[in-house]
Amino acid sequence: MSTSENRLIRRRLAGSWLSTVISISLVLLLVGVAALLLVNARSISDYFKEKLKVSVLMNTDVEEEQAEIYRSVIDSMPAVKTTELISREQGIREMQEMLGEDFLNVFETSPVPVSLEVSLKAEYVLADSIEVVRKEILQSPLVDEVVYQQSLVDKLNTNLKKISLVLGVLIALLLFISFFLINNTVRLNVFSKRFTIHTMKLVGATKSFIRGPFLVQSVFQGIFSALIAIIMLVGLLFFIRKEFVQLFEVFSLDLLLYVMGIVLVSGVLICLVSTYFVVGRLVSLSKDELYY
Repeated sequence: MSTSENRLIRRRLAGSWLSTVISISLVLLLVGVAALLLVNARSISDYFKEKLKVSVLMNTDVEEEQAEIYRSVIDSMPAVKTTELISREQGIREMQEMLGEDFLNVFETSPVPVSLEVSLKAEYVLADSIEVVRKEILQSPLVDEVVYQQSLVDKLNTNLKKISLVLGVLIALLLFISFFLINNTVRLNVFSKRFTIHTMKLVGATKSFIRGPFLVQSVFQGIFSALIAIIMLVGLLFFIRKEFVQLFEVFSLDLLLYVMGIVLVSGVLICLVSTYFVVGRLVSLSKDELYY
């Protein structure tokens, strides 16, 4: 065989290997997106729950200094995440925006009290838990009323359960499609070498001996494909972060390492398993069956 023919064969083999790696990496990008949604599912739920506010209205004779002292008491409660003091002046401005500039004209003294906006930890945003916190806060003689929308809490928890269910189905579907596509890509790649496999079988090679080189190659294919997919995923995230900064108030980049690990393990595992079974089936084929 001439040198030019050897180069042509090597070029074709390299092209085939590269096209397989790129195809697998594009599918692994789907796995990465699914994994990103999966590891951030709790963060998304917690984000919306912790945006819910509980308003603590102080008595009208309570001054800001007293409210600030009581604020530290609320901060020490295990259910409380953050608190914000709303001064009487700020409360008046907000009421003026809602009711008009002259709404205070009918009052001799300002009816707007100092208040506290309380955000609870996500695990406490349940109707029963909020009611316990409400009763505890109302025990203070400084507090006039604790206000929150119970219907909103119930609707939030119901909708989050529905979203979690839909998200779970979507992730499962993406992972199934990814496995199916990668399995087909690997099967086609290995099937193109069926005659080489048959020749090895004719000279007495065992099934495990034949599988060996293909399994090693599949591991490298999985690793390279996963690395390409991770690079694409990171690039996509940086683009999204640049264009949609608010989205990263929900998504945590701290979990990105877990996503990379899932993509890497998925790439190697799927390629390895697919190759194992495809080579095993091709070894069992007769000469005539290789042409169909």
